[in-house]
Amino acid sequence: MAPASFIPISNTVCVMDASGSLGSSLVNRLLQRGYIVHAAVQPHGEVKGLEGLSDDDGKERLKIFDCDVFDYHSILDVLKGCSALFYNFELPFDQPVYDEYTVDTEVRAAHNVLEACAQIDTIDKVVFTSSAATILWRENRQMMSELDERHWSDVGYCRKFKLWHALSKTLAEKSAWALAMDRGISMVTINGGLLVSDLSIRHPYLKGAAEMYQDGVLVTVDLNFLVDAHICVFEDISTYGRYLCFNHVVNRPESAIKLAKILLPSAPVQAQSFQEDDKTIQQRITNKKLKKLIMEFESHHDDQDINL
Repeated sequence: MAPASFIPISNTVCVMDASGSLGSSLVNRLLQRGYIVHAAVQPHGEVKGLEGLSDDDGKERLKIFDCDVFDYHSILDVLKGCSALFYNFELPFDQPVYDEYTVDTEVRAAHNVLEACAQIDTIDKVVFTSSAATILWRENRQMMSELDERHWSDVGYCRKFKLWHALSKTLAEKSAWALAMDRGISMVTINGGLLVSDLSIRHPYLKGAAEMYQDGVLVTVDLNFLVDAHICVFEDISTYGRYLCFNHVVNRPESAIKLAKILLPSAPVQAQSFQEDDKTIQQRITNKKLKKLIMEFESHHDDQDINL
C-alpha cells in the first residue's frame, strides 16, 4: 500500500530545542517545505543562527520563542496553534555535561513537554528525538545476533557503569512513551546514532565507544540524513513506534581511524591500535525499518525536497 502523506490541521509546527545543529537544521528544512515554524530555544539561548536561516519569505513564517521546558505555561505558549512538535532535548546552559543529575532533568523535561502536547487540541503528531544509546547497553549484548528499535538498554546496567547519557535518554524516552500512550498522543521516535556534526571527544555518547566498536554496534549519522529522517517520519502518516537512525557503521579499522581523527584532529592516531586482527567486525545492529520507510517515501515523493 502506498504511504499516505500527513495532512495536519494547520501548517504550523514547533521545533524544540531549536538552538543546536539538529534543531536549527530542522527549522531550515521545514521553512523550505513551506511550514510556519515556532522555533523554541532555552531562555537567553542562541538565536543568531536561526535569524539568518531563511529568505525574506521564510522569515515571515519563522517565529522564535524563549521556552523553559520546566515551565509548563511557557511550553503551552510555544505550542499554541501548532499541529506537530519536533522535540530534541538540549542540556541547560548551567548544566553542560551529562552526569547522574542529568537523568532527572531530561525525564522531567520530556514529561512536561508531552503533558503540554496532550493539552493542545491542534497537536496531531510528536516526533521525539532519542538516541541509539537507548538500545545498545545490557549484560548479554554480545550474545544477541542483531539489535534494532525493538530493544531497550538496561537501566540497571547503565547505572552500574555510569553511562549517564544512555540512562538519561532511555528513561526520558520511556517516560515520553508512557505519557503518550496514556494521553492518546500520536508519537514516533528517531533513535539516532552518534551525530558527527560538531563532534568532540567529550561527547557523552562516546563513553563505552571501544565496547560498541568491538560489539559491532558503533553507529554514526550525518546531519542531513538525520534531518531527512525526521521529515520522513513526520510527513508519512503510516509511521509508528521507534526508528533506529544511522547511515554509517564503524566496524572496520579504517572507519575507526577516520572517526578518531575527527575526534582528535591534532593528535596522531596509531593505526595498529585498531588493527590487532586487521579485520571487519560483524555488524550487529540494523535500521531495516527506517530503510523500508525511506524507500517507500522516496518512491511516492519524487517531486519533494527530500534527499534520503
